Amino acid sequence: MQACILIRVFPGKGIEVLEAVRKLLEVKDAYLVFGRYDIVVFAEAPTFEALSALIVKINATSGVKSTESLIEVK
Repeated sequence: MQACILIRVFPGKGIEVLEAVRKLLEVKDAYLVFGRYDIVVFAEAPTFEALSALIVKINATSGVKSTESLIEVK
């Protein structure tokens, strides 16, 4: 199961959050971006539950203000 996770961070926390998110096993790619969101994450997990757990970890990361998850529909 794949997802695109859009992250908003607190000012000055972009690189710190990006580095932390890139260390998570399910994260395949992550980039700093311009626009409404600060970081775009592409992730893959075997189940919806595993993907949910990843999203909880990302939300708990210091510096994260909010996220929006776009989850693949099969």
